[in-house]
Formats: sequence, structure tokens, C-alpha cells
Amino acid sequence: MIPKLHSWYEKQKRPLPWRKTTDPYKIWLSEVMLQQTQVKTVIPYYQRWLNELPTLKAVADTTLEKTLKLWEGLGYYARCRNFYKACQIVEKEFSGHIPESKKLFFKLPGVGEYTAAAVLSIAFGKPYPVLDGNVYRVMARLLAFNGSRREGNRVFLNTLEEWIDKTEPGDFNQAFMELGSQVCKKVDPLCERCPLISGCAAYSSGTQEQFPIRHYRPPGPHKIVVVGIIWNGERFLIQKRLPKGHLGGLWEFPGGKVEEGEELSIALRREIAEETGLKIKLGRTIGKIEHTYSHFSISLHAFHCHLNGSSTPLEVEDRRWIAPEQIADFPFPKANHKLFNLLNEQGWRQ
Repeated sequence: MIPKLHSWYEKQKRPLPWRKTTDPYKIWLSEVMLQQTQVKTVIPYYQRWLNELPTLKAVADTTLEKTLKLWEGLGYYARCRNFYKACQIVEKEFSGHIPESKKLFFKLPGVGEYTAAAVLSIAFGKPYPVLDGNVYRVMARLLAFNGSRREGNRVFLNTLEEWIDKTEPGDFNQAFMELGSQVCKKVDPLCERCPLISGCAAYSSGTQEQFPIRHYRPPGPHKIVVVGIIWNGERFLIQKRLPKGHLGGLWEFPGGKVEEGEELSIALRREIAEETGLKIKLGRTIGKIEHTYSHFSISLHAFHCHLNGSSTPLEVEDRRWIAPEQIADFPFPKANHKLFNLLNEQGWRQ
């Protein structure tokens, strides 16, 4: 069965940019970017990143803000922050050489079981099987497995450890991932094109679309958020989020969550006073945008605002007064870019 998979992969694999290199840094970068993100989305980010930061040392020597700007729009920003920290550690403690030891590599920020197995198998030929969403789906159908996710992780990894090609573990792992992505799809799997069809228990019983077993996941909470574009002449105020936590290190407009039953105007004045110490006068409404994150969604309301008084906060490391044309110099969350689109349509004038 495995030789058939290998032969299929050699003929059918996509010519992805990270498959054209043996550089561990570039392979690692691709695996970090590909976590929970589609290939077609990752490719331009991967290419743009390497144009700016072609080596691990280049990452270690740059700023976190530069890496976040290159990552802007890709989402799950903790991946970028952890990769940046990890590159600095590798440069400082391992003289720029990514450790081939799973124990050492696993200790780096953001490196979990999947990333360690993928990078070490593809870049260094270590016989560690990977188990991502695509591989999990293939294995669930091959074995017609109807147990829990946790049990499946254990069973599938044990099985893959027995099957893995010790001479070409990287190709073995990529073949399974490619099979899940291109043939063993979530919906309408292309079973007749599958090199493993003869050994697939789900196909033999005609139940392939029942696997893997889907467990109910309740929708995440919905939050109402309000922000203000506080004008001071031709410039407005932006501030940087704390480095840890959701969207850490990105820039945004002052504002925050609206409490239940609270009016938008009251919430905005309260949040801005708490965050900046400023008193404001509300101007015209900009509008509302909707945005969904992985675990929750938001309705984001925005207003033009003006300073109410003579005090103006000084520029500090996490606070800037900028003009609209400077937006491109700072990394912002995707929700803010939706807001920028509104402002571009309406005009940025106060």
C-alpha cells in the first residue's frame, strides 16, 4: 500500500515553493504558515517573507514589528511572534543552526508535535510521522475509525510510526498530507483516484463521507466593540496591543468591548478614557463591520472623534499619531482593514 502512495505522490504532487528547497529555515517557515491556513493563501505570504527575510539570521536581526507587518492578514499572529522568538533563540544558542534533535527543537517557542515532526522529517530525514487535519481524515477513513479525537490521535500516530518510510520520511509525510488535501477531501472525496483505495475500510463499506466522526462544536461568543478615530489636526491616534494575547503586537484604534445594555457613545468615551486618559467629543458615525475569528466573532462600530480639551497624549513606544497614508507602515488586524475600506469609500476627512 505504501509503495503505491509513494508512486502516486511522485507523479501528482504540486510544485509548491517550499518543496523546491532543502533549507530547514524555509521548510520551517512554510510549516508555521500552513498551520490552519490554506496553501493558496500562504504562497504569496511565504514568497514575500523570503524576499524580505531570506535567512534565519535576517529574522533574528530584524524587529518583531517588521515580521508582524509581513504576516499582516495571515491571522493567528501568535505563530509569527513565536517564530520570531524561536529564530532569535536558534541564532543565539545554536549558532543559527536549527537543532536536529526533537527534544531540543520541541523546546523552541511555538513548536508542537506536528511542527517538530514535519520539519525534522522533511528537512533532516528523521522518521517522525505527522498528524494534521488532512492526515487524520485519511487515517479515519482507511481504518473506519469511530472513536474520540483523542483516541484517534493515539491510534493513528502509532499506526503511522509502523508504516513510515525510514529512508524517505519527509516524502511519506508529505504524500499523506497531499492525499488528504487533493483526493481524500472533506466533501465529495475523489476515491477512484486514491492509491490506497484497496485498503480503505470506509470505501469498502460505502461510508467514507461519515468519517472522521464529527463532534459538535458550539459557536463562539459574539462581542460588540466600538472604536474611535481620534483626530488631532490631520493625524489620528493609534496604539499597540500588548505583546502577549490575541493579536498581540498589532496596532489598532482606541476603544473596546461594549457592556451589555451600554450605549455605544458611552462605551467609547469610557474605553478611551481608561486607555488614554483623553476626553473626546464624538463626531460622525463611520459604520459597522462584521468579523469572525477562530473562537469568537465581533461587530465593530467606529466613530470619528475629536479631542475635548487642550491635552494631547505624547507619542510613546505603544502610541502614535499618524496620517492616513502612514497606515501601510504599521501591522493592523484584518478587522481594521475592513474598516479602512469603509473609510476609503467615505473619505478620511473628519
